[in-house]
Amino acid sequence: MQLKSYINGEWVESQKTIDIINPANQEVIAVAPRMSKEQTEEAIQAAREAFDQGEWAKTTTKERSLILHEIANKLEKRIHEFAVYETLDNGKLYAEAEADIEDTVSCFRYYAGIILHPDGETYNVPDDVQAMVVKEPVGVAGLIVPWNFPLLMSAWKIAPALAAGNTIVYKPAEITPITAYKLFELFEEVGLPKGVANMVLGQGSIIGQTISESHDVDMVSFTGSTDIGRGIMRAAAGNLKKISLELGGKSPNIVFADADLEVAVDYGLFGIFLGAGQVCSSGSRILVQDTIFDAYVERYVARAEKIVVGPGMNKDTNMGAIVSEGQMNSILGYIKKGIAEGATLKTGGYRLMDHDRDKGFFIAPTVFTDVDQSMTIVREEIFGPVVTIQKFSTEEEAVALANDTDFGLAGGVFSNDGAKALRVIKQIRAGITWVNDYHPTYVEAPWGGYKQSGIGRSLGKYSLEEFQEVKQINIRLNVEPNGWFPQ
Repeated sequence: MQLKSYINGEWVESQKTIDIINPANQEVIAVAPRMSKEQTEEAIQAAREAFDQGEWAKTTTKERSLILHEIANKLEKRIHEFAVYETLDNGKLYAEAEADIEDTVSCFRYYAGIILHPDGETYNVPDDVQAMVVKEPVGVAGLIVPWNFPLLMSAWKIAPALAAGNTIVYKPAEITPITAYKLFELFEEVGLPKGVANMVLGQGSIIGQTISESHDVDMVSFTGSTDIGRGIMRAAAGNLKKISLELGGKSPNIVFADADLEVAVDYGLFGIFLGAGQVCSSGSRILVQDTIFDAYVERYVARAEKIVVGPGMNKDTNMGAIVSEGQMNSILGYIKKGIAEGATLKTGGYRLMDHDRDKGFFIAPTVFTDVDQSMTIVREEIFGPVVTIQKFSTEEEAVALANDTDFGLAGGVFSNDGAKALRVIKQIRAGITWVNDYHPTYVEAPWGGYKQSGIGRSLGKYSLEEFQEVKQINIRLNVEPNGWFPQ
């Protein structure tokens, strides 16, 4: 499959290309362009002109709503096709990919609906003036998405950005661009005006940097690593553009002695091994009360060892491939460091290369115990199927350990004491939390983190507001001179 970028309503190629591979077997499944800085600037200029001189920002909410609904309808008819592509270039299970595409459809429909809701505010002010607030599009929005949820994360940004009336310059992850390409085929089918939606494929160091630095871009919305997020903040300072950053996590999952052990183990596995741990909100630090610690670890390890790892298209697979060789090697490096720093490796910790896994990037589910807060595997985001299980005694210690991190994206509490669970979850410094549950997300609710996990929120009405500016309008009702200065 030959992929292309999409600039100003035209499909565009580049002299430089990159092979897109299936991480389950390293087969080349597509060839994608690596666009240049100059081509990225062309896309930005197209978006700028479409916003400043085009009709998109002037369209009614009803018109934009109908277009978003049409995109959702077309995508819904092709869920299986998109899910297969997502599995092939990302490595995740087909069932996970299918759920992601279904959620993508829901995301477009949600923002198609919410923009028809009442908007704006009026104020009673101490004067003969009608004061009001209206919300307007930011302008040109640069959207940069990661490889772990290629289409879903794209929709989280594209749907509210277009719903608000912005034009976009969108960069999918370089190694997982197939469903992005297919999505823009749908955009062309529904007749989005030229320049409204532009897609630039290629390297983040070139395209992402160009978008972030450009004075013609009014906003950057980025999901990815904290280090790259810092770079985007620095680049965006040139014209003080608005930024929204959803970054890394090192999320705690607290299990109290009064929790249902099987439930806590089940969600403890789901919290880290879903997506092979390549999820920003993964529950990568499990904190277990001392009186049930041994029982929890024994049950957890026994179940982890039963997880079937393999190609995502295999029906009996429970956990898929790591997205790339580089990411796999990074994860294996963290495992080596954990062992070197004195943690106990209870299971896993190695690459799987037998049977149908000999050419793919597979890592066995990995569990560490005997860890402390000084260890690298406890402090840094690994972004792989590696979990630490740590012991605590008191409620206060659990909260202290949970919050002893630079991140604040997610967290969970397992307890059958409802008051205690609520008391503890309210003390966890994180933006997305669960009680007796882990991982479900909803388009209606905000997504984002505290501390170094980011700035701003995705999803819900919060995401729409991220892509809007707030304007105050004051209308004098009694039109006559105010007499402030002498005649």
